[in-house]
Amino acid sequence: FYSMMVGATDMGTGCDTILAQMAAECLDTDIDNITVYGVDTDISPYDSGSYASSTTYLTGKATIKTCEMLREQIIAAGAEMLELNPEDVDFDGQKVYSIVSEKEISLKDIANNVMCYSNHTLTASAKEKTPISPPPYMAAAVEIELDKETGHIDILDYVACVDCGTVINPALATIQTEGGIVQGIGMALYEDIKYDKNGRMINDSFMQYKIPTRLDMGNLRVEFESSYEPTGPFGAKSIGELVINTPSPALCQAIYNATGIWFNELPMTSEKIAMGILEKELENK
Repeated sequence: FYSMMVGATDMGTGCDTILAQMAAECLDTDIDNITVYGVDTDISPYDSGSYASSTTYLTGKATIKTCEMLREQIIAAGAEMLELNPEDVDFDGQKVYSIVSEKEISLKDIANNVMCYSNHTLTASAKEKTPISPPPYMAAAVEIELDKETGHIDILDYVACVDCGTVINPALATIQTEGGIVQGIGMALYEDIKYDKNGRMINDSFMQYKIPTRLDMGNLRVEFESSYEPTGPFGAKSIGELVINTPSPALCQAIYNATGIWFNELPMTSEKIAMGILEKELENK
C-alpha cells in the first residue's frame, strides 16, 4: 500500500522497522503494508544524520507529521470521489467512509482513481527540528568475580534498567541496550590503544586489541521503566548513546568493593588491578 522513503541511515539500530511501525500506527494499517526504502542519496529526502541519539526522536516526529498530511490527502481525495465534503468523511485505514450516509470507497479504489484519473498523486513529506532534547536515564549494577593474584575479572551478572520513554520496539531496544553494555564493558576493561615512539598503533589487529566476546559478557538482564515523553513520537525518547555509560562506573565500584582501590583511568585492565593490589600490600607492610 505505502512506500516510505527515509533519509535516516539504519546502522543496525532498527530505525527502518521503528519508523515503519510509527507510520503503520498513524495510517491504521499493518506494518507489512509499509515498504521502506533505505537511504539512497540520489533519491532519499535530506536527513542531517543518524547520530546524537536523534533518529527515533526527530525522524519519528517527522514520520508522524508526514502521515498526518497523507491522511488528510486521502480523506480529501476520497471525499471528492464520493462527492462529499472532507469534514463529512473519515478514514479507518482501509476505506474512506461517510459519517452522514452509507457511502464509502476503499483505499485501493482511491489509489487507482488517483493514479489513472487525476493529475496529482498522494504523497507527503515533512521535517522536524526542536531545541528540546529530553534526556533518557539508565541505572545498572554488576556482580563480578576478581582474582586478586592476576587482577582478572569475570562478569557474573549485569542488570540494567533504562528509561527511554515509551518503548516503541522492546526487542530492538533490548538488543541495543545489550550491545551498548558490551561495548561499555570493552571500554571499561579491555580496549587500550597503544602507539610506538613513531606514532604507529601497536595493537592494530584483534590479536592484540581485546574486545569482549560472548564469554566475557556474563549474564545480561535488561528492563525498561516506561514513561511518557510528551515531545517525542508516541512518548518515546532517545536510547542510542546512553546505554554505553553505565559499565565503567559500575565496574569501577565493583572493583573497589573487591580490592579497596579506586581506578580512575580506563581501561581498568587486569595488569593495572594486579599492580594496584601489589602496591597496596607493599604500602601496608
